[in-house]
Amino acid sequence: MRYFGKTTVETHRHQDRLATRRLTAVAFADVADFSALMAQDELWTTEQWNILKESVLSPLMVKYEGRLVGTAGDAVLLEFKSVVAALIWAIEVQKLVRNAENTSKQKALELRISVNVDDVLVNEDDILGDGVNIAARIHASAEPGQVVVTSLVRELVGNRIAARFIDLGTPRLKNIKRIIHVYRVEPRMDAPEENATFHQPAIEWASRPSVAILPFRSASGHEMEDYFGSGITEDIITGISHSHACHVIARASTLRFANRAIDLKEIAAQLNVEYLIYGSVRRWGDRLRITAEMVDIAVDRTIWAEKFDGDVSDLFDFQDSIVSSVVGSFEPRLKALGIERVRNRSTDSLDAYYCVLKAASELYRFTDESYVLSGIALRRALELDPSFARAHAYAAWRLNYIVGEGRSDDPEADKELAIEHARQAVALDPEDAFCQVAAGHLTSFVDGNPHLAMEMFDQALSLDQNNALGWATSGVTLAYLGRGVEAMQRFQNAFKLSPYDPLHFTWWTGCGIASFVSGNYEEAVKWLRKAQQANPRFVATLRILTASLAMNGNEAAAQEAGKLLLSFDKDFSVDRFVSWYPFVRREDLLSLKKGLLLAGLPP
Repeated sequence: MRYFGKTTVETHRHQDRLATRRLTAVAFADVADFSALMAQDELWTTEQWNILKESVLSPLMVKYEGRLVGTAGDAVLLEFKSVVAALIWAIEVQKLVRNAENTSKQKALELRISVNVDDVLVNEDDILGDGVNIAARIHASAEPGQVVVTSLVRELVGNRIAARFIDLGTPRLKNIKRIIHVYRVEPRMDAPEENATFHQPAIEWASRPSVAILPFRSASGHEMEDYFGSGITEDIITGISHSHACHVIARASTLRFANRAIDLKEIAAQLNVEYLIYGSVRRWGDRLRITAEMVDIAVDRTIWAEKFDGDVSDLFDFQDSIVSSVVGSFEPRLKALGIERVRNRSTDSLDAYYCVLKAASELYRFTDESYVLSGIALRRALELDPSFARAHAYAAWRLNYIVGEGRSDDPEADKELAIEHARQAVALDPEDAFCQVAAGHLTSFVDGNPHLAMEMFDQALSLDQNNALGWATSGVTLAYLGRGVEAMQRFQNAFKLSPYDPLHFTWWTGCGIASFVSGNYEEAVKWLRKAQQANPRFVATLRILTASLAMNGNEAAAQEAGKLLLSFDKDFSVDRFVSWYPFVRREDLLSLKKGLLLAGLPP
């Protein structure tokens, strides 16, 4: 535990006089391996640390209008009025320390620095609260000579500093219950780039080749082969998406063509793609036989065909071969670079892999039985491989629906468990777009932090810009933030990438929420009626539909929708619902509450 004057990094005291608050940027710095250095030479180490503070840290602090809050041994805590100033201070400190001349035979001192921004409590000259604690905790993610920041710092700094932000995931932080996304800061010598932008599939569809991977058919009809075929299809889609060489239709929209009762040209026309990939899989014991073929629909010509006969353990290598062939067909220069291993496969256990595939197929049936069976499969997957990121991500995703649909016997416990699984998924595989999407939605909907969630969604879409689920769920979060127009743009991308997705009813609900926060209640009703028709039992649809009908002046229809809602959620309370619903703007919450009360729902 380190003490800074009258406060500690570990705890804060709840006293009546701590009523003053302010938003501030907090910087924490300490000496790497200080204890070891002190053990070697106390006098030299202390002297060098004092020199660094007096000649580097303090002058730069004055330059950037910082304030020293406190020191303790090898650590200093500072605050800055500007988060940009705090980060520039940290970067310049590390630069001067790194370039300082060392005439001693001893190893030069190296610092670890962290920066956070938060609303803090002020007690005389001290600052208290989670914001301080988080700054002190995340510095452990920094290597000697590095600067680390939270996602909020990254968002606020934007392109104002010539620096790159490298994702370090969401480390566990002692006594911090929130998910905190951490980034390493690497200064750039060139000018700042513009903020990262994503291609917009709905607008730019013709600018890249478009391809759909049809479900690989089982040669025998055996259930396990069906799951393997499904898994192979999803892995290939993910691998191709990472190349950014083409637009890829989401697997959810190709499932309807699993039996291929119509010809390939008709399938391509319905999906609006130029190329189709299809194949078959057969397994007996530990042996696999897989065939794959890619067709250029316009000229009705096979571009390539591959066949695999081998051991189950070589399955992943074959999938990589298919990914390389597809990307190579679209963008030959990528052949020389090679294609990374399929990123959404973070396990070496084929049994765990199979269990996750089974859980995913069960989950989207949205029945009581399917929730039970998906839970059993996911528990088994995590028993087989506790470090399988996708298993944690799907466990979180499943709990999201159970809590959101009012099916949970203990909502608070399930919310905590969902967040824990989401945190684990991202920590285990921060390069998996689905893990980032699942964590983003849980952070937004369950944890009530849509600003942080958008960081995760942007990370997911930077990994896979063909991720329809990422576009759609980030659209929902933008609606929570009151940014309805931007939300609708993201939904358009999702519909383009996955025109027949089984989750469309949730996306239509999202469009309804986006219309609601835009004040267009008539449009909201249209989207929500469409969602209701697809899934009459989806409580999330009924809640917003009821409010939209009432706010649009149709109180009779609103009362009918409210009665239907109560038949599925008998304990529904307007005040309780509004108290946790993640709308950020007060006016949106007030409109939601007003509409629900007008519909006659219990307060």
